[in-house]
Amino acid sequence: MNVLKRATNKINFRSIIFFLSVLGPGIITANVDNDAGGITTYSLAGARYGYSMLWTLIPITVALIITQEMCSRMGAVTGKGLADLIRENYGIKITFYLMIALFIANIGTLCAEFAGWAASMEIFGVSKYISVPIAGVVVWWLVFKGSFKLVERVFLVLCTVYFTYVISGLMAKPDWLEVAKGTLIPSFSFQSGYVLMLVGVIGTTITPWMQFYLQSAVVDKGITIEQYKASRLDVIIGCIITDIIAFFIIVTCAAELFAKNIRVETATDAALALAPLAGQYSKILFAVGLANASLFAASILPLAVAYYICEGMGWEAGVGKKFKDAPQFFSIFTALIIIGVGIILIPRMPLLDLMLISQVVNGIMLPFVLIFILQLINKKELMGEYVNSRIYNVFAWASTIIMIVLTVILVVTSFFPTIA
Repeated sequence: MNVLKRATNKINFRSIIFFLSVLGPGIITANVDNDAGGITTYSLAGARYGYSMLWTLIPITVALIITQEMCSRMGAVTGKGLADLIRENYGIKITFYLMIALFIANIGTLCAEFAGWAASMEIFGVSKYISVPIAGVVVWWLVFKGSFKLVERVFLVLCTVYFTYVISGLMAKPDWLEVAKGTLIPSFSFQSGYVLMLVGVIGTTITPWMQFYLQSAVVDKGITIEQYKASRLDVIIGCIITDIIAFFIIVTCAAELFAKNIRVETATDAALALAPLAGQYSKILFAVGLANASLFAASILPLAVAYYICEGMGWEAGVGKKFKDAPQFFSIFTALIIIGVGIILIPRMPLLDLMLISQVVNGIMLPFVLIFILQLINKKELMGEYVNSRIYNVFAWASTIIMIVLTVILVVTSFFPTIA
């Protein structure tokens, strides 16, 4: 009996060690979903519509898991990034235009992340002219001088800081019966503001650059099909965690802001408004969460862009490589940091317009990226026995079609706000 117990413990210990060795890409990529824009969207959803949008997090989690799992599986099976596979299967011309569009879109998104960092630091009395350059240098140094393992460990630590939102939500002391109703019973309103907010909440879930980063990270980490079961668990856990964080952001703002009819326009407004209601600690926790999310995304986004451009063009890429081995990769990464920091420091820069343009371009690109993913994952000559099953394809295509419809609505209402 003791022998059996020791053997079981040994197997469990080995399983845990094996999982920890693969842990990283899935959790990191999913958590980047809760960037400055995502936190603002969830904050506004809770502040304006209470608990009524919590139910959306269930289908959001399912859609996120399906999309992320496919990219992770492709990376493990093929050993190639998504941009690499698109170039090999659809040609350099299509890949080039796709890379250009994504690059333009992500300049605006990167500026949004640095803007979120600047706003959160200003809550603590630090000027953006100090905080933003420091953030840029830290992000650049970490990737330029660090190894893949070091960078990944730092990112995993940053993921844990998101739990400040869980603490903030518990401090808000919500009505848990109302929270349960909002989570388990779908509700809907045809009011234009509600529809637009609903589209925004769901639309912040899946972005094109996240899929490129996840697959590249799986390849860079050296995950193979033999390790894939553990990698898939990493993806699932990451998607669940990121939507738990979103859940508590909505709960916090619903309990403290919606219940008291306090109007906010940004996540920064939400943090400041929480102080007299839920206490100074709640404001600090909310602001720390925003700062962390912004810096985290500002680190991942330029990495993702550098990865997919280099893969798409057939250049060497990878954290931990020397500059002489991957000059284009590090040059693109450095240029993005400089551009992002520089734009934020320009006085009276119309950041909202820049963010709107990036949102629209990302929205236009998303259907193409999702369709590329679905076509590639179902190529027998590429994936062998690891293509999608028929049932999996039903869910994958259904999620994709819904995301495309919602994205079209988001793009249209961005251009023509009077429609909403």
